[in-house]
Amino acid sequence: MAVVTMRQMLEAGVHFGHQTRRWNPKMKRF
Repeated sequence: MAVVTMRQMLEAGVHFGHQTRRWNPKMKRF
């Protein structure tokens, strides 16, 4: 799971980087 999270974070970082406004309200809980 740790490996998937790290890879998803890097891949999602660029993908969600642009959608920070949409991912911000939902990620604020985490």
